[in-house]
Amino acid sequence: MSATLTPAAEPSTAPEATPDAAAESCVLTSHVALRRVIMLVNPLSGSVGQGAAREAEAILERYACETSVVTLEPGQFDAQIEAALEARPDVLFVLAGDGTAGTIASRAGADGPLVAPLPGGTMNMLPKALYGTADWKAALKVALEEGAPHDVAGGEVSDGEITRAFFCAAIFGSPALWAPAREAIRVGKLGLAWAYARRALKRAFSGRMRFALDGRPPRRAEALVLISPMISRAMDEDTGLEAAAMNPSDAAQAFRLAAHAVLDDWRQDPAVTTRATRRVDLRARSRIPAVVDGEPMLLHHRAKVRFIAKAFQALAPIPAAAEDSV
Repeated sequence: MSATLTPAAEPSTAPEATPDAAAESCVLTSHVALRRVIMLVNPLSGSVGQGAAREAEAILERYACETSVVTLEPGQFDAQIEAALEARPDVLFVLAGDGTAGTIASRAGADGPLVAPLPGGTMNMLPKALYGTADWKAALKVALEEGAPHDVAGGEVSDGEITRAFFCAAIFGSPALWAPAREAIRVGKLGLAWAYARRALKRAFSGRMRFALDGRPPRRAEALVLISPMISRAMDEDTGLEAAAMNPSDAAQAFRLAAHAVLDDWRQDPAVTTRATRRVDLRARSRIPAVVDGEPMLLHHRAKVRFIAKAFQALAPIPAAAEDSV
């Protein structure tokens, strides 16, 4: 394992702080004790960059806690992540892509250390929901200075081969390709958004899925969106995932629905129906395209989703920012 360590000085041996050093020091949150902090950095991910580990060290050394910054290396991810979890820090920061951050949060689980997923990927759905920013340095600062334990509910999708947790949203069916279009519009890339939208529309109506919520009789839909309580505008408590079935009947309706999805509250579209659910069974004639917390994937023709009331504990301000509420 390759790690860059920034050990904090023991209180009994630390030199007396100078006035300049005291002025530069930062105060840790009063909501939880943060004595040992580990930060995992993937320099190859999205917007992270090769200098991120050094920048993280410079920020962390201003706080009165023991810190370790670990640079994730190709082929060593699993071992490095496992070592970090086994070290049982008070908080584990993760500066990486959406998939890596979600995987680490899932492995930490409800009984593991606090996890703080910083925005280092492309869509950054979970970090934005927790910290309200796409700037990882700002998210790190707010977590250290204002963070408190925050139970995060989520879901888990499995097709017998792939098992993936999600904490924001999962889209199943051909309109899953609308997610990249929504993100492209968010950052002002209208040409790219149009290209994504055209690709999604070309794949629409190729065969609807069947889905069953909580053991009820199966229904058909062009797409199914499952949204966690943390970012759902329609749910106040962790009672389940918000399930939104989308049923456009033709290309015109699909385009209208896509416009609602990227520009306003798509629940108001008559082609959408929503309800809360804790268990979902999915079935289709062919493989099911999906976007799970911003990560595209292709599932087998049968898959299951279950609600997890307490998937992991995040270190986040109170209340969590939920910038990406949908």
